[in-house]
Amino acid sequence: MPKNLQYIQIRKNSNPLISSLRLPASKSESNRALIIEALAGESGTIKNLSSARDTQTLKRLLISKDHILDVIDAGTTMRFLTAYLSVTNQDKILTGTRRMCERPIGILVDALRETGATIEYVDREGFPPIHIKNFKSGEKKNINMRGDVSSQFISAMLMIAPVLEKGLTIELSGKIGSKPYINLTLGLMKHFGVDAQWSGNTIHIPHQSYVPSPFQVNPDWSGASYWYSFASLADEANISLPGFSKASLQGDRMISEIMENLGVKSTFDRSGVILTKKSNVASIKFDFSDYPDLAQTVILTCAVKGIEGWFTGLESLKIKETDRIAALKKELSKIGADLIELSEEAWQLIPSDPILLPSSLTIETYDDHRMAMAFAPLATKMHVYIENPDVVAKSYPTFWQDLNKSGFDTRLINKV
Repeated sequence: MPKNLQYIQIRKNSNPLISSLRLPASKSESNRALIIEALAGESGTIKNLSSARDTQTLKRLLISKDHILDVIDAGTTMRFLTAYLSVTNQDKILTGTRRMCERPIGILVDALRETGATIEYVDREGFPPIHIKNFKSGEKKNINMRGDVSSQFISAMLMIAPVLEKGLTIELSGKIGSKPYINLTLGLMKHFGVDAQWSGNTIHIPHQSYVPSPFQVNPDWSGASYWYSFASLADEANISLPGFSKASLQGDRMISEIMENLGVKSTFDRSGVILTKKSNVASIKFDFSDYPDLAQTVILTCAVKGIEGWFTGLESLKIKETDRIAALKKELSKIGADLIELSEEAWQLIPSDPILLPSSLTIETYDDHRMAMAFAPLATKMHVYIENPDVVAKSYPTFWQDLNKSGFDTRLINKV
């Protein structure tokens, strides 16, 4: 019998897009701050914690007395908890959804084992579920880690480094991806009293103690990226996003610079940033190595506007919530665009013809929150049906409500 699926219908809105939106707090900042706060032995120091499901899951599991902890589909929560539970000598099993258990964790487990953790794989070598048994701090204070797989592995090790008896020196091999996320981790550690030295491919953190300190989580630049896309694709736009700053430690603030090329002017003032229209380029080249979470949004925007693109740094998208390269390629084909893999490290975007866009479209989300939100700006050009709308709860639970506030007509429907 055919399965009844839920969709959100977003009716085309070609009116001027004028709104002021207070976006959710940063999931990236919140998750790091929660781990550091726990290592400091305090609670209640974090203000404006993210409402994202990933963050709320981490907050709940940090104090859970259960032996088996289910992170659901939260990759950051899985990785950060693996390190935290190890160094705090807890006997726990960490598991998650089927997709979560397909995402590799071997690099982090190997690093933790070198520093004294006893961790066993419950099922498949190199993948969750994992059984964290105990921790015996050893003599090893120098480890090597690949820098080209996931910065979350590195961040997890960095946050526990100061509580190790001899501190930790991490040598990163190969290309280092998502450097801004590593800088974000080190910046938050500094806020809580920990000093680190990063020189070349070496990060050294001496043994020291975290100092509890009040911390206000900033608005989420990843969430802002979708509104940049809306502004770019709308015929007219004036979108105010309070609380956003050029000085943010979040790497995804780069969206303001990328979108200067794609038709959006950012005007920063004391209250935040205002997005307005400007001219755009005909083609673009960009390396997403440091900004993988912006890729879907930028590529969709280029495709709809007829902007040809040459991109690198998309490799990590294959091991996210879904294979985002495959998902992008399939959904872009529905508007006549194509993402061509030129090599293992390079892709070319063949954009749509803006004149030939369909009048309505159904988008699959592949249980990926960023697929849902990256493709929502299509509603400036056509009626859009987005599958499994609840998936946005992972990072931006109020996304559809903010769409309504901005003048879009949305409604939940069921389709076979």
